[in-house]
Order: sequence, then structure tokens, then C-alpha cells
Amino acid sequence: MSYNKVYAEWQAAPEQFWLNAAREIDWVKPPSQALQADRAPLYEWFPDALVNTCHNAVDRHVLAGHGDRVAIIHDSPVTGRKEQITYANLQDRVARLAGALAARGVGKGDRVVIYMPMVPEALVAMLAVVRLGAVHSVVFGGFAAHELAVRIDDCTPKAVIAATCGIEPARIVPYKHLLDDALSQAKHKPDFQIILRRPEHPGDMRPGDVEWNEAQRGVEPAPCTPVRGTDPAYILYTSGTTGAPKGVVRPTGGHLVALNWTMRHIYNVGPGDVFWAASDVGWVVGHSYICYGPLIAGCTTVVYEGKPVGTPDAGAFWRVISEHKVRTFFTAPTALRAIKRDDPEGLLPGHYDLTALQAVFLAGERADPDTIHWATRHLHVPVIDHWWQTETGYAIAANPLGIEELAIKVGSPTRAMPGYDIRVLDEGGYEVPPGTLGAIALRLPLPPGTLPTLWNAEDRFAKGYLSHFPGFYETGDAGFVDDDGYVFIMARTDDVINVAGHRLSTGAIEEVLAAHKDVAECAVIGISDALKGQAPLGFVCLNKGCNRDHAEIARECVGLVRDQIGPVADFKRALVVDRLPKTRSGKILRATMVKIADGQDFKMPATIDDPAVLEEIRAALKGVGLG
Repeated sequence: MSYNKVYAEWQAAPEQFWLNAAREIDWVKPPSQALQADRAPLYEWFPDALVNTCHNAVDRHVLAGHGDRVAIIHDSPVTGRKEQITYANLQDRVARLAGALAARGVGKGDRVVIYMPMVPEALVAMLAVVRLGAVHSVVFGGFAAHELAVRIDDCTPKAVIAATCGIEPARIVPYKHLLDDALSQAKHKPDFQIILRRPEHPGDMRPGDVEWNEAQRGVEPAPCTPVRGTDPAYILYTSGTTGAPKGVVRPTGGHLVALNWTMRHIYNVGPGDVFWAASDVGWVVGHSYICYGPLIAGCTTVVYEGKPVGTPDAGAFWRVISEHKVRTFFTAPTALRAIKRDDPEGLLPGHYDLTALQAVFLAGERADPDTIHWATRHLHVPVIDHWWQTETGYAIAANPLGIEELAIKVGSPTRAMPGYDIRVLDEGGYEVPPGTLGAIALRLPLPPGTLPTLWNAEDRFAKGYLSHFPGFYETGDAGFVDDDGYVFIMARTDDVINVAGHRLSTGAIEEVLAAHKDVAECAVIGISDALKGQAPLGFVCLNKGCNRDHAEIARECVGLVRDQIGPVADFKRALVVDRLPKTRSGKILRATMVKIADGQDFKMPATIDDPAVLEEIRAALKGVGLG
């Protein structure tokens, strides 16, 4: 079937479309109803179904005779360890840990916080929790103690599962110390903590701590507990604009149906194929496409404990793809830019056999055309941007390789996926013509697996996502849709700047800067301007080995923007910096950069990768009289 036919099939009968997709899930009680709309605009999917996520991700493959298939490949260049875990072995590990949790009182509906590095035990912990019908909340390993405490107080877990440390190329991050600090700060006190003691940093055990293996000694393996289709599988916190984290709730039934559908239809993988999402279990990509999506589909998933560069070099990703015969690879544009910065000529991919690779998918932030061109040129496979959010859990717009490989328009994540009715609206909520920049909104109801609400914050959910454009979910992204239905995400809504009455996308200016031959990556922000309201300011990082005069490169960047966008952009300054401030998932902290440039107070973002980079940005801005 063609993309147009599949999308039209969904449009004509959306509930029947998802009931058909639901047939591929192993239900305890199949759904007789798809959508529950009694409380619109708060919608729920598969309300009368009973199901278990762990059964669908693990047990059913073993029962079908595929226990010998490899479920998880762990590749850890920071420790030198590699391991392959079959579905049968995974089932045993998960059932035993679930038994340990159940023996200590964890049951259906209880919450468990998971604070782990990129080790197989992180996936075992997630699966063990949902096996019991409990709800996990994974917090990115290494998050500051205060932020961990805030999340513990919000979801009130019965238990915490953690490791003693995470391992970076040049340092060990003591998770156990951070956890102990968080527990001392939190008002809510979990009943116990299960601790994976890593040999690189065993950590100190305290009252309430139980060692990973000791916790499982003498307990009965736990069976799968059925839950309702609308019961939460997990809570995942994402940063809120107020500084308070938002607990995105993921409903069990819709999560299973939607992720299973995407593996075949978007990523074109199935049982036995090796799928690698180079992310972290602390992020939504890690939930959807390191743990659940690949395992539900019967694939082999790669758990990688390393970096795109430095473990040991910029060929690290290509080594993993070659060695493990990865079919579909998923990463963030920032990772490719880091590799490109160290290997601008693209020499390292040629050292590896990448013939198993069918495609590279990018998400997490806007993929600039220059990076896509570089990767396509050197990897010789389609490099596909696709767009989604923590809140949606999977792609809003994508190129569905398993249905039809659509023509790639560089700069676009392609077209809307079934379930999503994408509209571009002006500030009054009216649709704008094709090609016109506006706020991107999704007509309600959202499809299965997307957030039905925020944890203990239904009013905040309605106010933050549903109130601005009644009848729509507000994505917070700005962009346009062209005459062919291709979506272009140009910036966050807050990053659309107004220069003397002209609305400009910072993403469009970044495209121009990224095309400069010496620029590895860049960011553009809008700073306050007394005359024109706002003015764009560019930051550029240079390719490794570039020794040209920085002032000359900055002048060339200004000239490029004037030539390709025009004087209307009023682009007059580009600053050369060593690094850009980013979250641990690779998103550039543009809003924080704006506050520094405008001399405003700001709160250190909880998700920041390296706080020292903000001081470097502050120094660069002071050098030109800003901040």
C-alpha cells in the first residue's frame, strides 16, 4: 500500500484503523472499543482492554519458540564489556527481579523510580516494573540530587532501583552519592532501594539499600499482571517552562499498539532485525526505541554505553553498526555534528562495513540540511529526519520506509503519520496558507500512546497544551507545511523572532550558517533590541583543525545570511565559540542563552550536560558588550 492510501484509510475510519493495528498485540482481554471520548478534550484509548507490556515485549516471543533470539546487545566501550542476552535469558532476569520487587510489596499501580546508566539491567528494571503492573519513572542517570528529589516527591515511589555509578570517557559519575543526597532531601521516603553495584565504583550501602543479586535470592519469579489499556505504563518527566518538571503519562494499551505499528511501518524492521537507537534510557527515545519498541517487535536492540566521539574516536558509531549488523540506526543530529566536527572529510565510515544499514533516522532537535547532506554523502543510505516529542512518544511526521519510501526534502521530517492531523495556525487560531510560518498544532484527538494527561496535574495539562487553540494540541513548535504536505519544523515557537515587525525563524538562519564550510554546528537566538524589538545573534563552532581567523569567518557568516535571507534578517553578529550549551539529550539551550545575552536572571537547567559551557557563552557575550 502507498502512504497516501494508508493515511486516507486512517482518515476515513480512525478508530477502526487502530483496532486493526491492535490485533498484532497479545491481549488478555482484547479491546472492543478504540476511543473513549466521554471527557473530551481528554481522550483515552482501549479503555476496556486488559494487557501486560512485559508479556508483549518478552514472554510472547519465548512462548512462540524464539527464546534463542538475541534480545539485547550491550556494547560498552567505556568498560570494554560486550554481552548478548537472548529473549529466554531476558525473561528469566526480568521475572526474577519482578519477584524481588513483589516480595517487598511492589504491586499494581505502585511507582518505582529507576536511576541507571546504559546497562542491560536498566531495561531489566523497566520491564520488571511493568511486569507487575507497576509504573516506572526513569530519571536520567547523573541528574542532580535536587532534581531527583523533586521527581521522587512528585511520583511518590514505593522503591528506587539504581546503580552505584555511571561511566564517562574521562570520569566516573557517583550515582549512589547523588541518590543518597536526593533521598535525604525528598519529603517522600521510598520503602527500599535495589542497588546494582558496579566494580568501577561499588559505592556505600545504607539502611534501606538491597544489593541487586541479594534482592533476588530465594524469591519466586513473578508472572505478568494484566492492567487496563488506560493504566499508565510509565511516567517520564520533561522540563517545564515554569521550572517544575512535567510528568508525561504513557498509557499501556496505546503505547503497545502505536510502538508496534511504528517498528514495521516507519522503521521497516521486524523480528530478528538489529535496531539501534543511540540515546539513553532516561529520555523518551530510550523508552520507545531502546527498550519497548524493538522488543515488542521481536527485534534485537543495542544498548550502547559510550559517546559518538572519544570512545575511542569519531568512528565509534560506525564500528557498532558494522560489528552488530545494525539495520536501522536512530540518533540525534547533535551526535552527527560532533562526528562531522572531528571527521569533516567523512573518512572514518569508509573503514567499516556498513552494508547491513538501510537507513539513519534523526530526531530530538531540528536536523540542519548540511549535516544531512554530509551523512548521506558518506554513509550512502537515506538519512531521514523525523519529528516527535516526549509527549507523543513516537513520530508525528516521518518518512514511512515500511509503507513507501517518500522523496526526501532536506530540512523536512516529511509528512504526517496516521493518527496525526497537522495544522499550521496563526496567533488567532486560524489556518495559514501553505508555506506560511505559524504555530504547529495537532487536531484532537491525539492517537494511541500519546499522553492523555500529566501525572497529578490534569489542569496543568489542559492549560499548557489544550487551551491556546481549542480543539487542538499545541506542540510549541513553529514551522510550515508546503503544497505537497511536507512539514518543516523551523524553531520552537519561542524561537520565532520579530525583527522590526518581520517574523523570522532562527532555524532558517541556522541553515545558512551551517552551510559555511568551516562551521561544524551553530545556534541563532533573538536578543532584545531597543529599536527593532529583537535582533538575531549567531554562535558558530568550527570544524576540528580549522585555524582561520575567527573574525574573518564571522564576517563571512554575516555575508551569507545577507545574501540568502536578505537585509530583513538584520543579521550583523556571529560569535565563534568552542561549544554550545546543551541538554544531555543534545538539545541546544537557546532560551537560557537569550537570558544571558539580555542580562536576565536564569535558573541553571536541570538537564544541562556541562554547566561550564554557560560561563564560556557569558564570556563570549561580554566580549561584544552583551550580558
